[in-house]
Amino acid sequence: MAIYLTSQGGTEIREVAPEDDLEALYDLSRRAFGPSSGPPDSSLARASRQALLDAAIDDRRVFAAFDGDQMVASARYHDMRQWWHGRSMPMAGVSGVMVAPEHRGRGLGRKLMTALLAAIASRGYPLSVLYPATTPIYRSLGWELAGGHQYAVIPARSLRALVPPDTAGKSPGVPGDEPIGTERPAPIRRAGPADAGEVLTVIGRAHERARDCGPNTRDPVTIARWLADPELFAYLAADGFLAYHWHGGNDEILVQRAVAATDRTLRDLWSIVASHSSIAPTVRARIGPADPLWWLTREPDVRLRDREQWMLRVVDAPAAIAARGFPASVQLSLPLWIEDDERPGNSGLWELAVTGGRGHLIHSPEATHPVTMGARGFAALYAGIPMATLRLAGLAAGGNPVADSELDGAFAGSSFMLDSF
Repeated sequence: MAIYLTSQGGTEIREVAPEDDLEALYDLSRRAFGPSSGPPDSSLARASRQALLDAAIDDRRVFAAFDGDQMVASARYHDMRQWWHGRSMPMAGVSGVMVAPEHRGRGLGRKLMTALLAAIASRGYPLSVLYPATTPIYRSLGWELAGGHQYAVIPARSLRALVPPDTAGKSPGVPGDEPIGTERPAPIRRAGPADAGEVLTVIGRAHERARDCGPNTRDPVTIARWLADPELFAYLAADGFLAYHWHGGNDEILVQRAVAATDRTLRDLWSIVASHSSIAPTVRARIGPADPLWWLTREPDVRLRDREQWMLRVVDAPAAIAARGFPASVQLSLPLWIEDDERPGNSGLWELAVTGGRGHLIHSPEATHPVTMGARGFAALYAGIPMATLRLAGLAAGGNPVADSELDGAFAGSSFMLDSF
């Protein structure tokens, strides 16, 4: 059993083990977040949550603080992958951060997150993401606001007749979608738990082709459990995936995923959703800020309704730069000074080099006039926040306008996720 931190007051922070009292973890959750206000869960939903918790404990991804024998705080992380400009890398998705009400205000949450960050780093994750209920504690440890998770609301009738393609076909030799009217290579079919691996492959192919920044995927076992939910309706094609369920009775369809690598498949997937328009007048969909749906409806009927921000932490700066994708046209080499008290290995004077869609971060003590930023500023830059914004927010200094322009070109992108945790 690994103990990552023991406070002077005797509070021990360690991994939760299967032999620990898990009822104490449930009690802590109820005290920290309150009882569920929604309808009673199905036995399958409860069993799925229990299976996910058991798997997280078995994988040593759940941590807790103990005051004597009493569990007084807890946090966990999910083993995920995240896409950055069309390339994926491991990412630790932090969730379930909670402190018992009677132990709040004593710095216990920060100690717990410090231990969790150390564990995430020791296990080789270049990045970590979380959805904050409050930001000060996470900012103090190097997480910063990076992107959004948003819902759009669309009248279902608007999906029944999408705007036709602006071109009838492609010029010879130009890669892209098949011309309208050509035979489809494979039909769209229903997807189930046995398709988890293929679903991940298809989703990944869509994010890669779109050069998306931010979307995350989970492991095949978790995806299989998701696809086993009888209230989820999922459809799979060779180049696209759709998953949705009924929401708010039968008045609304909630689309959790609608991604495709070709325009023909994307239209076919949305036509499945549109087929419910006579029953469900409204569609609520998780989509990104540049999702094709914004350009497919005949009228400006797509409305952004809810947006939740998430925070990013660059855990291993050289590894995160090496794993990330960059625009193929960008070529740069410039000095960068990073200050990171929590992860000293990220600190120091670096040369950031980008060429051919790949990046490298190499220690360069001879560099002069670097752009300077802390862990928070570097996380925001990584997520595509413009340098002008970082400077006005006090997250970047030094350098010059040419360096700012080059950094904007390298990291440009609106980061988003299609999953919350």
